Amino acid sequence: MPVRFHSNASAAKRGAQDGFILIAALWMLAALAALVVVVSQQLGSSARLLRLEDEAVEADALISAAIELSAYRLLLSKEEERPRQGGFRLALAGNDIAVSFVNEAARIDLNTASKDMLENLFVTLGIERDVAKDDAERVVAWRSKPSDAAKAQAEEARYAAAGLKRVPRLAPFAHVGELSLVLGIPASLVDRVLPLVTVFNGSPGIDPTIAAPEVVAALPGMTPLILKDFLNARASLSQDADTLAKTLGPAAKDAAKGKSKAYRLRVVVGPVGGLRHAASAVIVPGEGEEPYRLLARQDDGPQPRAALQARGMP
Repeated sequence: MPVRFHSNASAAKRGAQDGFILIAALWMLAALAALVVVVSQQLGSSARLLRLEDEAVEADALISAAIELSAYRLLLSKEEERPRQGGFRLALAGNDIAVSFVNEAARIDLNTASKDMLENLFVTLGIERDVAKDDAERVVAWRSKPSDAAKAQAEEARYAAAGLKRVPRLAPFAHVGELSLVLGIPASLVDRVLPLVTVFNGSPGIDPTIAAPEVVAALPGMTPLILKDFLNARASLSQDADTLAKTLGPAAKDAAKGKSKAYRLRVVVGPVGGLRHAASAVIVPGEGEEPYRLLARQDDGPQPRAALQARGMP
């Protein structure tokens, strides 16, 4: 039988082909592995997104329930006997719900406060008196409908002269954020003012028994000595009008006007030890046939508990 011999060239050719096939197979395996990783990551991301969406839906429902429960609690008392501030806490379906509330008269109303009160607020926050006076005038001009077209044109001309394309509203503030649009008021001042003002108080005064010290200091007629004595004694003072009048002296006039039907709520919900969802809302309890009327709501979304605690929240 004849013996057949293969040349070295043929063997080398087959070896090269086998090597190419092996490399191709390895590349395919690598590609498949990468595809598996990508699909796994996408599935994991989808699962996380679905979980986050479920948590967000549950948090929204809990916040809504907390707002409604707050309204019912306030409705347990007659309007004149309702607490001016307070809070409560409860557990529901494995979640912790914490609510604090305060009457909106704790804030200065941008639409109803006097020019003097606004000026005093700006001064309290570090603005020079002359500048604060002009800022207060611009705020009042923004919210007020001029008596004639000439006055409206004059106010609009101020904005044009400053190179601004916007014009003053010449009507009540729709939102406190509009303060940043008022001519001459810097963003740094707006940031300090916003936690102290509202458009939902509805009265020209404030309630000094629950207001921040900066708000109390803005009362026309307030002096540093009266302010110091009042703040030191506030916790133990009777809240009747006569006591406040004696304690506040000339500043009592605008304090007596500080009455509001609205309440500002701060709601924090979430599983124990997990992410918390926070929201703020302003309501008027007992409006019409409904238990409350929602004036505003702002959701802050999920936040670590440590971040909320750093801001004094549960």
